[in-house]
Amino acid sequence: MTASEPQPVRIAVDLLGGDEAPAVVVDGVLTALDIDPLLTVLLAAPRADAERAIASAPRGSRARLSVAPAGEAVAMEGAALAVRAQEDATVRVALRALRDGAADGVVTIGSTGAAIAAAVLDLGRLPDVERPALAVVVPSSAGPLVLLDVGAGIRADPSLLVDHGLLGAAYAVAVLGIDVPRLGLLSTGTEVGKGGPGRREAAERLAAACAGLPVTFVGNVEGQHVPLGGPADVVVTDGLVGNALLKGIEGSIEMIRRRTGMVPGFARDAGRAAVLLGVPGTVIVGHGAADGEDVAACVGLAAESFRHGTGGAVSERYAEFVRGRGAVDLTESPEVVGR
Repeated sequence: MTASEPQPVRIAVDLLGGDEAPAVVVDGVLTALDIDPLLTVLLAAPRADAERAIASAPRGSRARLSVAPAGEAVAMEGAALAVRAQEDATVRVALRALRDGAADGVVTIGSTGAAIAAAVLDLGRLPDVERPALAVVVPSSAGPLVLLDVGAGIRADPSLLVDHGLLGAAYAVAVLGIDVPRLGLLSTGTEVGKGGPGRREAAERLAAACAGLPVTFVGNVEGQHVPLGGPADVVVTDGLVGNALLKGIEGSIEMIRRRTGMVPGFARDAGRAAVLLGVPGTVIVGHGAADGEDVAACVGLAAESFRHGTGGAVSERYAEFVRGRGAVDLTESPEVVGR
């Protein structure tokens, strides 16, 4: 196979994840198969559910669908804890297929907490990653922008924001092709010192970490800089704020659609598929309320990420950033703002 030839790809899909599963998942998978003739899909589900899905597929697509027998999906309530005991959960079976080489990527639109807990359990974390982060590429007015974390966790520790900022910068290099990404910290104003003590300390730490790297820390950015773009290529925040911001953008887009019948072109794909950064492998997490088109977008992103070697490129660049991060260590410094 030459470098220019399309590459076959195998994606494991959690068939029972999502609010309207399995119907919307099946619709999305069939759409993805129709778009990509070299795609095959492994359905992680109870055999009866998977076989019904395969039987409903057009005859030409059935040969590209197979079954990874699993139990039930993890319930949304208490999912992050329940997934540990539920080894045959659909999301865990899909992730083990990735781990064991039976799949090249995983897609789930089930519980985000379950997906992240399962990914850490079955795949582990990259070296020097304390906690994975969910990232989305927002097609802002000024160009694509990486926003993270958008829901993997609610902690806002300064050290975690630094780690996630560097993960986002590595993703911007690998996916957006930006040699020296501009990294911004989401806060309540652009002025130095804005935000609470944790945000101020995070800004200090990010500035110090980026000092020795091909990453430009631009300081604080505000919420409007995500859909509009401009000052930063990567915006880092905690998962609670990031998730709320992303859903606010989605709600605004839906309001425009209802009032005008149109969706702004730049915002058409905003937030449809999030990539889990910090784990070894391609894991794509969609919104629980996703429709078939959203699921197809998730599968397409998983296939594209594998074909372009995104996971390996992010891992390598992040490792370089960790090795080369600025020599200024603020951990013990009494001058850190807010300490």
